[in-house]
Amino acid sequence: MPKHIKSTKEKIGMAPGTLIHVGERLSEDVKINLIKYTVDSFTTEILNDFSSIEYSPSETSISWLNVDGLHDIKLIEQLGNKFNIHPLTLEDVLNTTQRPKVDFDDNYIFVVLKMLYYNDELREIHSEQVSLIIFKKYLFSFQEFEGDVFGDLRKRLQQNKSNIRSKGTDYLAYSLLDSIIDSYFDILENIGNNVDEVEDKLLSNPDKAIMPEIYNLKREMILLRNSVWPLREILGSLIKSDNLIVEDKTLMYLRDIYDHTIQVMDIIETYRDILSGMLDTYLSSISNKTNDVMKVLTIFSTIFIPLTFLAGIYGMNFDYMPELRLKYGYIMFWVITLITIIFMINYFKRKKWF
Repeated sequence: MPKHIKSTKEKIGMAPGTLIHVGERLSEDVKINLIKYTVDSFTTEILNDFSSIEYSPSETSISWLNVDGLHDIKLIEQLGNKFNIHPLTLEDVLNTTQRPKVDFDDNYIFVVLKMLYYNDELREIHSEQVSLIIFKKYLFSFQEFEGDVFGDLRKRLQQNKSNIRSKGTDYLAYSLLDSIIDSYFDILENIGNNVDEVEDKLLSNPDKAIMPEIYNLKREMILLRNSVWPLREILGSLIKSDNLIVEDKTLMYLRDIYDHTIQVMDIIETYRDILSGMLDTYLSSISNKTNDVMKVLTIFSTIFIPLTFLAGIYGMNFDYMPELRLKYGYIMFWVITLITIIFMINYFKRKKWF
């Protein structure tokens, strides 16, 4: 049974909005990284909880709080109470098997998407859920583990007079989405190299060991497709939505990463077609090998049919068989046998059977 099905079984029978962590159980403390900035200022600190954070509609600075670890349910409850976040939203944050989506509330936007990493040693993709809760002046991002693809974004925020520091949480959310989508291109580049490598192996030596590699690549494509496909709906909803958080000037940037998402999908579909073609090529090569073996066996069988006929005749127990008493009968038998073999081989060569 898949892991996510086993995990979600714990929620069966519970009331909607019941907070329970669905995912890997961790023993480390949850880490909260607060980045607070304006055009002229930038501060960052590590928090133990949300007690020092107070929601204020008149706040002038932008606050980005990144939460590493989702196993501390009391901490998530504390955040929900402070910022009046709906229990169903908090439930989805804690459920790391959630499908990528976007929900709109009166005061915030909730986005779920998948952050992907490529493991060079194992040559496979690892997936981690990222959830965003976007208020007018506050943005909360949640992930299961430390480490992400937002390193360059943090460096940009530290730069004085950086363009991103003059904009709101909607642009910050766009930047986070852009970082995740850009990482998909890096993953596709690695996958593309693997596809080329397997294709070269297939054409040079279609060994049965290639089959697992092809199936592994097809599995990676499914994971990528399931992560990227819902992004079109998410970005489309953000672009078309009428809310107070996403400003009109940010829509152009959202349309840009929407185009990037379409481009990623096109590459994924191309690789899927290539892998399907490789699978067909492999099966065809195996079929051709089988046909070659059958052809050789057929040739040998055909050659020995007349020889078997001759041996069968002279192996019969008749009292009178004139040829058996000939002085050179044995030699004549082998001469006829050799002539028959040579004739059959020449015939098959003329027919281009081999």
